[in-house]
Amino acid sequence: MKLNLMTTAAIVACLGIAGVAGIQAGIAAPAPAATADVKIAPRADNFQLTDQNRMHHELHYYKYAPAIALMTYSNGSDFSAKAAAEFEKLAASYADKGVLFFLMNSETGVSREEVAARAASLGLDLPVLMDELQLVGESLGATREGEVFVFNPKTWEVAYHGPLDTRFEKAAPKTAAKVKQAYTAAAIDAMLAGQPVSQARVALKSGKSIAFPARREDHTKISYSADVAPILQAKCVSCHLDGGIAPFAMDSYEIVKGFAPMIRESVRTDRMPPYFADPHIGTFQHDQGLTPDETKTLIHWIEAGAPRGEGPDVLKLEARKASDWPESLGEPDYIVDVPAFDVPASGIVEYQHQLVDNPFTEDKWLRAVSVKPGDRSVLHHLISNHRPDPKLKATASGLPSGSVGSYTPGAEAQTMGENAGAPIPAGGKLYFQMHYTTTGKATTDKTQVGFYFAKEKPKYIKRATVIGDFSLKIPAGAQRHAEVAYLEFPADAYLMTLYPHAHYRGTHNELTAIYPDGRKEVLLSLPKYDFNWQRDYNPVEQIFIPAGTKLVSKWVYDNSVHNPANPDPSIDVTWGEQTFQEMAYFRVNYRWAEETSDNVRNDLDAKLNASRTIGALDDNVDGLVQINELRGPMARLAANFAKMDKDGNGGLDRAELAASGVSRSSVPDADIEL
Repeated sequence: MKLNLMTTAAIVACLGIAGVAGIQAGIAAPAPAATADVKIAPRADNFQLTDQNRMHHELHYYKYAPAIALMTYSNGSDFSAKAAAEFEKLAASYADKGVLFFLMNSETGVSREEVAARAASLGLDLPVLMDELQLVGESLGATREGEVFVFNPKTWEVAYHGPLDTRFEKAAPKTAAKVKQAYTAAAIDAMLAGQPVSQARVALKSGKSIAFPARREDHTKISYSADVAPILQAKCVSCHLDGGIAPFAMDSYEIVKGFAPMIRESVRTDRMPPYFADPHIGTFQHDQGLTPDETKTLIHWIEAGAPRGEGPDVLKLEARKASDWPESLGEPDYIVDVPAFDVPASGIVEYQHQLVDNPFTEDKWLRAVSVKPGDRSVLHHLISNHRPDPKLKATASGLPSGSVGSYTPGAEAQTMGENAGAPIPAGGKLYFQMHYTTTGKATTDKTQVGFYFAKEKPKYIKRATVIGDFSLKIPAGAQRHAEVAYLEFPADAYLMTLYPHAHYRGTHNELTAIYPDGRKEVLLSLPKYDFNWQRDYNPVEQIFIPAGTKLVSKWVYDNSVHNPANPDPSIDVTWGEQTFQEMAYFRVNYRWAEETSDNVRNDLDAKLNASRTIGALDDNVDGLVQINELRGPMARLAANFAKMDKDGNGGLDRAELAASGVSRSSVPDADIEL
């Protein structure tokens, strides 16, 4: 088996420590069982679920807690409503001790929106984990609502299983009744005291049953050849092949069997495949995420012992080596060699700004761009654009000087879309911004950029802009800190590509459209952002954005000690170029509805980007910057706030900011390249 170069962080993200251990330990294959035969799991395997508010929760992330309590929850049930209310009271009583509490909904046919609405109506603040595929409930041995599982994060042992307390041993619990035995509280108290739990298992006699239909199926009959291998071929092999970016090649049953426990954990925790868009929000091209049926097939097959069964080994028969350029595009029409750069073994490498003479004497139109890193282990990103001759105010043809490709970890080739292209005007320079990180080993990077040209002049111009918050400030130790930025579109447009970017503290992102009539629509949600796998999300249907729409990007950061990738949880973090600093960056590719390649509207881009400064500072998106919104590197402006506030209304509008000379250039290192 051939291992290929990846960053250490990417390999860890792909494999997972528990996954590696699982390869050695193996997984017992459960037999089909009726509800009465279901056994409670002795320990909790790692999983990740999204809650009713679209935030992710990975069980093993919470290993720092002294105890974790999880209760099964049915959305429309009076029993669950009462149990959840008492569970939340219990959570409040242990809040200062660090014990964590979660609800979990494993019902089928119940939407996240319904769960969120019900939780809000009941006044519940606890996260309700959406076990939509029932895989977590299945593995734990859940059978009904109101079941409490208490986990010991030191061992992930299920230290207690049973009802919340004696009130919920009855079908119609009376919450005002005296609690004769507080089973859950007693289990938590014992764990906090370092003592064994005296009643580790208490039989459940009430609460409605939750159907887990997969328990009645014989998963040993799942076919590797007909069912499993095609899933891996479609969703995994493009990276997991000889010479690919993944750390092993999926080129035989034997390889898959050996890595099966790790694959199970990687899928259950949403680390793999590395496609992180919320499947309930938007539809995107080249979706590499597993469908619900594919996920259940793969997990159930592994849990059944990963049987070989009959049929050919498709992975072995169709094994191939990685090609230098994307198979879907082939050899580029033109390859630009970015000047080689010697990356030292250690230290901080400042951004390298490389200029290459534009080899084209006539305008060119790109239909696709692919970047081939010279050394993936050190290349953090490449951002590029065309720069016109500085002697000219614009290109000779009037075409915009936009992006000519970019690269970040996990990125794929960028395509321009149907009947659209990105122009490379004749003359000028090609600019490449190169960000390198050191790995402890000196190396030389020789990156290449492949251009694929349109055969004829496209109708539409694919443009790019960035929603960025250069005023961000993430407090030291903050576990879920939010930052917001927006742009306001001055004319009708169509969104073609959505691309979020942050550094190692970024953990969640959403892009929301606020339309002129006040309606809000989430266009993209990444419940869990992963720095090691960044990609473009191209909507299947371009998204129409009417004039006056605000595109709002919300980032959530984890600057706590619990984030294993956090460079330094002891400092307040502000905007910066290096990965130990942070960014709130969201690139949007779009086309103007009234623009064609024969009717260029550069004026609309100027109006769009004029909203960038207020969009970075106006955290509550009310069109004004209040004094408390001047944070991070912009806090120094507070001393002159009254002078800047010409109309005295307590907020700075776009005109007042411009008159005071406030812009992103006010912040060092806040230049946003496209």
